[in-house]
Amino acid sequence: MLDIATDNAIADHRTYGNVGLQHRLFGELRRGDPVHWTQPEGYRPFWTITRHADIIEIERQADRFINAPRTKLLSIEFESKVREAMSGKPMLVRALPQMDNPDHGKYQKLTHAWFQPRHIRTLSERMAALAKESVDRLVAMGNQCDFYNDIAIYYPLRVLMTILGLPRSDEERLLKITQAYFGGGDPEMQKGSDLIDATIAYVDYFKDVARERRKNPQDDVATVIATSEIDGRPIEDFEAYSYYVALASAGHDTTSATIAGGLLALIENPETMARLQREPELLSDAAEEMVRWVSPVKHFFRTATADYDIRGKTIRAGDSILLSYPSGNRDEDAFDRPFQFIPDRSPNRHLGYGFGIHACIGRHFAKAEIVAFFREFLGRIERVELAGVPAWTETSFLGGVKRLPIRYSER
Repeated sequence: MLDIATDNAIADHRTYGNVGLQHRLFGELRRGDPVHWTQPEGYRPFWTITRHADIIEIERQADRFINAPRTKLLSIEFESKVREAMSGKPMLVRALPQMDNPDHGKYQKLTHAWFQPRHIRTLSERMAALAKESVDRLVAMGNQCDFYNDIAIYYPLRVLMTILGLPRSDEERLLKITQAYFGGGDPEMQKGSDLIDATIAYVDYFKDVARERRKNPQDDVATVIATSEIDGRPIEDFEAYSYYVALASAGHDTTSATIAGGLLALIENPETMARLQREPELLSDAAEEMVRWVSPVKHFFRTATADYDIRGKTIRAGDSILLSYPSGNRDEDAFDRPFQFIPDRSPNRHLGYGFGIHACIGRHFAKAEIVAFFREFLGRIERVELAGVPAWTETSFLGGVKRLPIRYSER
């Protein structure tokens, strides 16, 4: 029976810190009410969409289901705080996830080339070097560590800082901001800061970056954004800083969550780990399965621009819609054995990067990072097992494993 407890659970950060509970909740919705009118206490109501086919149906129609003005789940109280902090604006940033066409297409083009396979190949040596550095660090720590906090959070951040052209000395500052930005309701991750504080800290940092790149352009993404033009005019500061925030935050946290959650999946499936050690050519497919399995992005919102009928329900113009990506990625109608980790799953039409025109611009880049890391890791580490109990971030938006204690030995 779906009731207010179900609605509150959908909005509750703690649901996503308990992976079993999360999957049971959305499994019940897929079976009983896949287009579910949701009215959690303290939140504006919305539709929760849990079936893979329905998520794709909505994502395909970017003109009927737009990003603005509500892009993610925030309480009514926090929405008021955002408007107060932003002088009436409903969002803290305005980057690709907050944009619709025609602006979305214009801003996507600015960095599109940097995240395509051709350009990524030119960065492959740097990715491999950073992966080696990460595994070197792992080995130097002995035979035990917290894989997420000691390894997984640093590697993708360093890759991202490379393409942005940021100095390694800024690493800890950016890491702290990123963790607060995506901490959700998890007190362990926020460390005294909330989303507004973290966004302000990001903007303060990237103001200096933009100013420097405009004076001294470099061959990096930071320069592309700082010196770009939209409709023949220099990019507005708010959109430039927002672009930086989107790349630095989502580009880091999604990949670190996938790498940590992917390793946990291999630990729980030792025969799969052994197979990937023997057959590293499967890593490309395995990386896609890791993204499906972890689903680091829990949701995005859309807003209907006109009435729309789906599965016997009518979504009214102006209604908000939550697209549940972890649910779509475990949909029994879309995947064979969805609760099994299958490294060579094919086809694998997962929703981990979104779908349609709003699919993640950095998806090819992220996959290359994951493959580079596990090629190095599996080539050098013989055995891995849990050395404690893993824990997941309590966040309804973006996150994954927040602690992964492991014990390991070299080949």
